[in-house]
Amino acid sequence: MSKQDPINIVRLSPDSDHVPTVASWTYAEWGHLNPGYTAASWCEAFRRECGDGGVPSIFVAMEGDQPVGTAALMARDMDSRPELTPWLASVFVLPEWRGQGIASRLIRRVEAEAAGCGVDLFYLFTPDQQALYRRLGWQDHEDVDYRGEAVTIMTRRLDA
Repeated sequence: MSKQDPINIVRLSPDSDHVPTVASWTYAEWGHLNPGYTAASWCEAFRRECGDGGVPSIFVAMEGDQPVGTAALMARDMDSRPELTPWLASVFVLPEWRGQGIASRLIRRVEAEAAGCGVDLFYLFTPDQQALYRRLGWQDHEDVDYRGEAVTIMTRRLDA
């Protein structure tokens, strides 16, 4: 299949064969921020976030039967800020699929899920993708050090 084929955004179910693959991407990208997890325990925690609607939910961008990106709606993503909830989390697109708007589509899908369950304000944190999120209507909330990494917490107001 070529990269011209349509990308479908689908909800990831806990019993999907794609859970280990997608969990491995997020562990490779953000596992260092969560000491104490192994790849296996991360995968099990990830599987528990595959809800059937609302919070939590994980979405996957699929090209045919292959996952190429992911994003999640989670109750918690930064344990040092438990009062902030819910979160857009784990936005990731495989390097060879970047630059095609897939991350934006995943983010919009999570925003729609959040709005659909009555969320009017939610959060994310990023060390380096502030420009992407600002383009999509997110606003800077606070710059913090999170486990040794400088990150920006951002917010997004949703129309119910």
